[in-house]
Amino acid sequence: MTPEMVETFTKGITIAIGGLGPAIGVGLIGAKAMESIGRNPESVDKLFVPMLLGMAFAEAIAIYSLVITFIL
Repeated sequence: MTPEMVETFTKGITIAIGGLGPAIGVGLIGAKAMESIGRNPESVDKLFVPMLLGMAFAEAIAIYSLVITFIL
């Protein structure tokens, strides 16, 4: 394998793993929030902001992996 191939492979693995975890996390956060709202509709006001914060923090991980990929 040439050094260029190793670099490309490393970048691909970095962004794949760095994007997979946050995608699963955002999906689970959204699913559980909707499930909770479905069981208790009055909880929308209490759940919305923490749900968005959790999703934003999960997406920050994906952005970090994107930055690391560009640095490599």
